[in-house]
Amino acid sequence: MSDIEKNISCDVAIIGTGPSGLAAAITLKKKGIDRVIVLEREAVAGGIPRHCGHPPFGIREFNRIFTGPAYAKKIVAAAIDAGVEIWLNATVVKLVRGGLISIVTPDGFCELKAKRVLIATGTRETPRSARFVSGSRPMGVYNTGALQSLVYLNKKIPFRNPVIVGTEIVSFSALFTCWKAGIKPVAMLEKNKKASVMWPVSIVSKVVGVPLLLSHNIRNITGEERVRSVVVEDKKGNQKEITCDGVLFTGNFTPESSLMRLSHLEINSATGEPVTDGLGRCSDHSYFVAGNVQFTPVKVAGKCWKSGCEIAEEMSKHL
Repeated sequence: MSDIEKNISCDVAIIGTGPSGLAAAITLKKKGIDRVIVLEREAVAGGIPRHCGHPPFGIREFNRIFTGPAYAKKIVAAAIDAGVEIWLNATVVKLVRGGLISIVTPDGFCELKAKRVLIATGTRETPRSARFVSGSRPMGVYNTGALQSLVYLNKKIPFRNPVIVGTEIVSFSALFTCWKAGIKPVAMLEKNKKASVMWPVSIVSKVVGVPLLLSHNIRNITGEERVRSVVVEDKKGNQKEITCDGVLFTGNFTPESSLMRLSHLEINSATGEPVTDGLGRCSDHSYFVAGNVQFTPVKVAGKCWKSGCEIAEEMSKHL
């Protein structure tokens, strides 16, 4: 890990230490790029897999099966072994034309000038506020990322009998996390007439004894200090109340592009993702993007790794 200087330059700066960011960093070093710095706003590198205490990770990259945390450690170690510099607790606050980025660290403010910048900030789940779910604001409302962080990183149980909203792959990852933590969801809700995932994943909820309510929307959350129940509605408009002590909003991902939306880079207003030339290059050709910040639907870790490698190959041509 590097000591952060006030004003510094490098060949490539990468924002994000998930699979796509670290894959790109390793590929660039293998291509002979001298100084590659990866920036991580958290205190530990590895991205979202750190929060996922379940397999399978690493099949594409290492021909082995890892849990998320073990996989995260593996890719971080591989990056360090390749000579990549990783700056932790480094939050990028501004992107300037030509590859100049402003960073805030525990030691203060600094600027980093890079010949090329890769943005690999990933994606995020749509929160309750953006889903327009009414009701009170009690404790017990989370998304998958927060749940997995609490369970796997902090060893805490946020609820015992939640309702899970959504049936994407991440929804069943959340269901697995609940099962492993001894949490027993009372229902899974899906607004469409069939689950988002393919069979046989779609029957997992039945196997573990969690009712799957298709064509149901969550309309209201009740409770004062803590969630007490939710009101759900079917496609005919019939409503019923389900007793629970938490609500878990899953999936419905959007690109984590807030940093780019505040910058000079062109953004697709319909999708929220940066506009690129099809090779990962942004409207300012000093900037590239890779991984889940670029495309929907969401790519799993192995595909994010592949994306990082491919974009790094393209970046090396421009250096």
